[in-house]
Amino acid sequence: MLRRAAQKILKAFGLYGLYSLKVKGPLLEDGWFRSFEEQRPVDLRGHPLPYITYPAMEFLSRRVRPEMTVFEYGCGASTLWWSARVKQVDSAEHSREWYERISSQAPSNVKIHYAPISGTAAGDSNAKEAYARLALEPGHKVSIIVIDGRLRVRCVRHAVEALAPDGVIVWDNSDRVYYEPGYRFLAEHGFKRLEFVGIPPGVNEKTETSVFYRAGNCLGI
Repeated sequence: MLRRAAQKILKAFGLYGLYSLKVKGPLLEDGWFRSFEEQRPVDLRGHPLPYITYPAMEFLSRRVRPEMTVFEYGCGASTLWWSARVKQVDSAEHSREWYERISSQAPSNVKIHYAPISGTAAGDSNAKEAYARLALEPGHKVSIIVIDGRLRVRCVRHAVEALAPDGVIVWDNSDRVYYEPGYRFLAEHGFKRLEFVGIPPGVNEKTETSVFYRAGNCLGI
């Protein structure tokens, strides 16, 4: 009786739907509410998650294999998420704060390459190029390159060179039209695009994460 009374009150104030989302279902199970409350991307148990859409995360988690290698532009919680799933993770990071923060948490299969750039969109040209070329630093072809940092269009031109023949590119915030030159560059080099639209951890708006791939790719697309 008390439960029915509580439901009636919540419905009267238009809060029953929110209550239902908080007590069961994917937002609870995926850790969205915990991420929102703690202001960091985590799952229900507090383990780190990448700031990409949940559909993309679900897709990747089912297809990534332990022998793969990852290079990512922009380190963060994603670095820790990848490190638990693949053999080696290399990250390019322009921010000293994030470089030090993630370096202090990273396991032995992670190497973070610190490459400061001057300013944001208008920085020193040499510093920008050094950052963008870091995908070539590991000295081996990479299975997955994640583009989620600065200078994304510049970075993708070097990412293709660093990618293994069966490698794929994961591009976050791929709904942003000002990255269009990068998408065209990939299309010109034979890449197709698979888009995952949804919400990321703790964020109350839709965005898009895309996987760019060629035939015979490591994810079996």
